[in-house]
Amino acid sequence: MEQTLLLNATWEPLKVVNWQKALTLWCQGKVEVVASHDREVHSVSLSFRLPSVIRLLRRIRIRRAIDDVPFSRANIYARDHCTCQYCGIRFSAADLTFDHVIPVAQGGRKSWDNIVAACVTCNRRKGGRTPTQAGMSLIRTPKRPSKAPAVRLTIGLRHTPDSWRDYLYWNVELDET
Repeated sequence: MEQTLLLNATWEPLKVVNWQKALTLWCQGKVEVVASHDREVHSVSLSFRLPSVIRLLRRIRIRRAIDDVPFSRANIYARDHCTCQYCGIRFSAADLTFDHVIPVAQGGRKSWDNIVAACVTCNRRKGGRTPTQAGMSLIRTPKRPSKAPAVRLTIGLRHTPDSWRDYLYWNVELDET
């Protein structure tokens, strides 16, 4: 069944909802219908075209604070630009590991300021020691990133409706006319 793109009052895409949720929001007076699918649903006395794009009438704030950057292997690699923080060589993500600067056995924690991207060779060389104990130095001191490496809205549909095009593809070059 058809899905509906939900936009903020500022026309930013927020998420995809099912058509039932879209109609509920419309009946509650929380959204306006911007575009519709060709398909209709019928009740005993009414018929509605299924909404394709809806826009909230009141803007909601989206938290994009520092704490929103998930602590993950992919984000550690992105923060460190897929570069081993000991030898400085750039690797593919598949050829990297992550390393505790202060080993867990010595009280190190799993946190932004104690984990770095490292190649397998450097990680083995360092072992369960601190960089100083291993005679190695870090290229850059690890810290929490100030923002997510990339903001992405994942739709999860194979083909998006044409009516969504104006709201989703902001980074596509416009046609010259």
